[in-house]
Order: sequence, then structure tokens, then C-alpha cells
Amino acid sequence: MVEKLSPNSQYLPLYVRVWNRLKTFPKGLATGSQTSPNVSGPAAAALISAAFSCFILMVNQHFTSAFKAWDKIVWSLGHWIPGSQNANPLYGEIGSYSGKETVMLIAWLFSWLILNKLWQNKQIKTRTIFFCLFCFMVAATVMNWHPLFPYLPLMPT
Repeated sequence: MVEKLSPNSQYLPLYVRVWNRLKTFPKGLATGSQTSPNVSGPAAAALISAAFSCFILMVNQHFTSAFKAWDKIVWSLGHWIPGSQNANPLYGEIGSYSGKETVMLIAWLFSWLILNKLWQNKQIKTRTIFFCLFCFMVAATVMNWHPLFPYLPLMPT
């Protein structure tokens, strides 16, 4: 569909047509879907897998702090992330955190795929979803608290 500028058939430039479409963007979302979802499994899988990956990030943080060999393996997984290793001291490097992010990404993706497949046509109770979210997020937060885990460095080495 091409918008016309006036009745004498002058066409609007592409950037004007794009802008006019963008101005109406939220309206399409506000109307919603014609059919509401009848199962909560896919949404529960997405939420719980995200919280699970945060938990896995902290578990991996503890393993990399305790075992330097594991830290090198994890760092090698994150070489694809820009800034993982940088020789320029001005810009620094993110170091093995790039590998920890990669492990978190892999855990999120696989847990989401598995849970989504298991719960594809299932109705998951809201309290079950919130309980899982709460447990994973509290566990991840507590695992980041240094008085409970004194071997964790406060500053990266």
C-alpha cells in the first residue's frame, strides 16, 4: 500500500511512509490477539528458564572462582564476545565473564527449549511459576553475597 501525498498522485517518500507506520505502532498491540492463549506452559517456560540461567551464572561464578582450570575453559567459551581479550590497557577486557555469559546463554536456551517442549500444551499454576522464579532468583542473589562465600573475590583478579 502506497500512501499518496495529495489527490494529484504524488507519492510520499519512503521515510515519511515508514514514520507514518511507526506512529501507529502501539495501536496494533493494544487491540491484542483475536484468540487468547489457553495454556500457560510456554510463558512459564520462558520465565523459569530466564531465572534458571541467572542461577546457573552464579553457580558457574563459584566454580570459576574455586577452580582456575574451569575458569580457563569457561573463558575460552566466551572468545566470540568482543572485548573478551583485549591487549589495549586503555579499553581493558571483560575476561572470563564473557565465558560466564556464554554459559548463561546456553543454559537459558537449552532450559527454555526443554521446558517449552515439556509444557507446550500444559496449564502451569501461577503459584508454581512464582515459586520457581522466587527460588532461583533468591538462590542467585544469596550466592552473590560474599559473607556467605568468603572465597569469592570482591574484585576480579
